[in-house]
Amino acid sequence: MLVPADLPTPLTVVDDPELAAAGVELRLKRDDLAHPTVPGNKWRKLAPNLERAVADGCRALLTYGGAYSTHVRAVAAAARALGLESVGVIRGAELAGMPRNWSLARAERDGMALEFVERSVYREIASGRQERRAGHFVLPAGGSNAAAVRGAAVVAEELAAQLPDLGARDVVCCAVGTGGTVAGIAAGLPSGAQALGVAVLRGEGYLEREVAALQLAAYGQESGNWRLAHDWHGGGYGRVPEELERFAARFESRHGVLVERRYVAKALSAVYGLARAGELTDRRVTLVVTGIPDPDPAPEAAPAPAAPPAPTAPTFAGGRAERGRSGVSRS
Repeated sequence: MLVPADLPTPLTVVDDPELAAAGVELRLKRDDLAHPTVPGNKWRKLAPNLERAVADGCRALLTYGGAYSTHVRAVAAAARALGLESVGVIRGAELAGMPRNWSLARAERDGMALEFVERSVYREIASGRQERRAGHFVLPAGGSNAAAVRGAAVVAEELAAQLPDLGARDVVCCAVGTGGTVAGIAAGLPSGAQALGVAVLRGEGYLEREVAALQLAAYGQESGNWRLAHDWHGGGYGRVPEELERFAARFESRHGVLVERRYVAKALSAVYGLARAGELTDRRVTLVVTGIPDPDPAPEAAPAPAAPPAPTAPTFAGGRAERGRSGVSRS
């Protein structure tokens, strides 16, 4: 059984003198609390895709990612709960013969078969458009497709209910890896509100094109109410420089909220940096907490264990803006 998500996720106020002095209000949209095994924006993006996979009678989910991909782990956990097989195509052929890190080991424990490919060809195949395996529902790297964009738009619907005056003074911020979350949030916001995406990798120009293409695929038009900030990636995807680590640890200490480092910390850092620069003055900023921290300390690397048997007759709850738990059954 795939445990339903607890929606809408809470909205909490961050009382911070530094931001107050800059004329900025900050709230956290706690999507990290949405689901125990498919957390944060992974639930938002996977929910409509899982519904489609079940409705189409697929027997397996297939996706792509790096060695520490949260998306890969989320797909593995969801597939196991739904009684489906799963395949993860992993960037880095050199990893095939190495002990599994904690992230890949967890995916394998959930029954995912891992296939390792050369880094030089990974980007060419990570969209999934070339994949033709029968009975497999294919998800691109990061899970961003038209259905995922529509799933992410539910975040904006929830915010509109939680903040009835959501409008021209509001900026909704999230980290950007593949673009699906910011594309959906921007599309779902009411008139006047803006979406700010913080790139977690080097990709200026490329990411803008990706977000625009995702909105076109989902809605047939671009919303025009979003922008991406590219100065906060910390040197590239997965990199957490010492300054960012100190910032995240300080935020945790002051506000009692654990901060995921590769995505959420970069988005938070951007909010503080833009506030200091005067770019968010008189704005109410809502930062969507899109993920949970890695285990600390991470478990020791280990060879892949045998996959446990999948449960039968699972249920799946789709993402909806109203509070509560609704489900779709697979029989």
